[in-house]
Amino acid sequence: MPTDRASKIEVYGAAYDELTAALARYPREVWPYRSPVDPWTIHEIVVHIADSEANSFVRLRRLIAEPGQPVMAYDENVWARRLDYQAQSPEDAVQLFRWLRHNSYLLVKSLPEATWAHTIEHPENGLMTMDDWLDVYAQHVAEHVAQMDRILAEWQAGRPDRVSTAP
Repeated sequence: MPTDRASKIEVYGAAYDELTAALARYPREVWPYRSPVDPWTIHEIVVHIADSEANSFVRLRRLIAEPGQPVMAYDENVWARRLDYQAQSPEDAVQLFRWLRHNSYLLVKSLPEATWAHTIEHPENGLMTMDDWLDVYAQHVAEHVAQMDRILAEWQAGRPDRVSTAP
C-alpha cells in the first residue's frame, strides 16, 4: 500500500479494475462454495463490497459536508445473512460498486487540502480523519481479493479433479 496520499487515491480509484480482474480468475462454479474456515462465499464477498462501498459513499460525504458528526456502523455478517447476499446479483453489485467508487474517486481527487483535516466519529473506530477513511477504503478491495484467492485455493485443494483457470 502506498504511503503518500496521491498514490493511495489512485489505488482507491483503480479498485473496480482490480475487482473485475480478480473475478475473471474465479470459475463461476466456485462462487457459491462455502469454506469451513471462511464465513463468506465469493458471491457474498462481491455483494458485501457493494454494501461497504455504499456506506463508504455516505461516510465520505459526511466527512466533507458535516465534519465532526457520527457515522453509522453496521454488522457486515448480519447484513450478509439478513439481506441474503447469496440470492443477490453479483453482477448488479459489481456495477453498483463501480459507480459509487467512481463518483467518490472523482470527488476525493478534487478536495482542497483543508478538507483533509475533517474528522468523523465512528462508533467502533473512534475519531477518523479523511486519511483514515482513505486508508480503509483504498485497501478494502485488495483485502477481499486476497480472501477470495484463499477461498479459490481451498476449493481447488479439496477437489483434485479441479485445476486453476487462472491465466
